[in-house]
Amino acid sequence: MRAILSVIGKDKKGIIALVSTTLCKNDINILDISQTIMQDEYFTMVMMVELPKNMVMQKINAPLQEIAKELGVEIRIQHEDIFNSMHRM
Repeated sequence: MRAILSVIGKDKKGIIALVSTTLCKNDINILDISQTIMQDEYFTMVMMVELPKNMVMQKINAPLQEIAKELGVEIRIQHEDIFNSMHRM
């Protein structure tokens, strides 16, 4: 199953490292990634990821929310179909 993961918050060291390490530990492959620093202060990242076939989204959401709290950022993960439905004009 593919999902869209987004991270938004104040820039700080280790955001990409912690998120990608958590994904790897849970056998989640990063298919595509886009990240930028806006006005030298705000970090934004969007990833398309591939979850193992039988993985429930809540299994990865819990450790991602721990990272979000630790870093003071917002992390969201959504099934690709839900993301597409929400952003269709």
